[in-house]
Amino acid sequence: MSKITGLVRPNIAALESYSTARDEYKGKIGIFLDANESPFDNGYNRYPDPHQIELKELIGGIKGIPGANLFLGNGSDEAIDLVLRVFCTPGRDNVIVLVPSYGMYSVAAAVNDIECRPFMLGEDFSLDTAGLLAVADDNTKLIFLCSPNNPSGNAFPRGQLLDICRRFRGVVVVDEAYVDFSSQGSLAHDAVELENLIVLQTLSKARAMAGLRIGMAVASKEITGLLSGVKYPYNLSLPAMQIAAELLKRDNSEEVSALVRERERMSGMLPSFPFVQKVYSSDANFLLVKVADADRLYSFLLERGIIVRNRSRVPGCSGCLRITIGLRKENDAVLAAFNEYLR
Repeated sequence: MSKITGLVRPNIAALESYSTARDEYKGKIGIFLDANESPFDNGYNRYPDPHQIELKELIGGIKGIPGANLFLGNGSDEAIDLVLRVFCTPGRDNVIVLVPSYGMYSVAAAVNDIECRPFMLGEDFSLDTAGLLAVADDNTKLIFLCSPNNPSGNAFPRGQLLDICRRFRGVVVVDEAYVDFSSQGSLAHDAVELENLIVLQTLSKARAMAGLRIGMAVASKEITGLLSGVKYPYNLSLPAMQIAAELLKRDNSEEVSALVRERERMSGMLPSFPFVQKVYSSDANFLLVKVADADRLYSFLLERGIIVRNRSRVPGCSGCLRITIGLRKENDAVLAAFNEYLR
């Protein structure tokens, strides 16, 4: 029995997954009278591939990862929810989340009646490994680590994340939604080999497909098989998969480079404003900016049609706005508004 098998909820380990009509027939040519679909062909009258084989092969080819080690979901949020359902028994088990970090980890845990144990990052948003692991007990099944972290923007050292995987008895989930903007590199290839590591990625950020809602989990075949067995049968629509496949053929490297250049430009210019107290170093496509009066500045920007995220009430982010890096003209509009705010 593998380490992972012993961590899975007993009812999930014994679950007989739903078998779709397309699981029972593997061909592409035939008279399909097996799934109660409409026979009138409008391009979308048939169910999509429940296993997304072609899209997984395409993504796997780009990332150098076997398709069998990929799980595709309706955004990374679906994978977050499924990981909780696979490994955590409601009312008994618990998970650890960083503070501050992406809010859906704790929301999904609450929905599933899973205790969520917060662990505060340092004032510089650094991660204390020993302190983190000390929060765990025998019922701690998951640790969620967002790297680069949202909303702080910093990536945790690769060696530190792997050390946590080696020392933790449960499953480590590393959310790499912003990894394309970071020089730290990805743990995706490590997730293929390490049985207790799950790496989440998305097509929403660097790949500019937020409207398609396609996220992924990279993990061992055992874990991706468990996630696939629990998901809804047809969790990705045919149009979403078709459009994603076309957009993935585009080279987006210059777009990513442009956003990184703009991030560095903004990071260099924002501290010149007297009401800006600190601009935190970022490995993502946003900047966390501490200002003298976050509520007032947020409202001022909003009145000028510039929408940023007020994170000042998030623990550890007092007085902070999170500013996404946009096109150069959009970033210039922010700088112009900051100049106007001075008057």
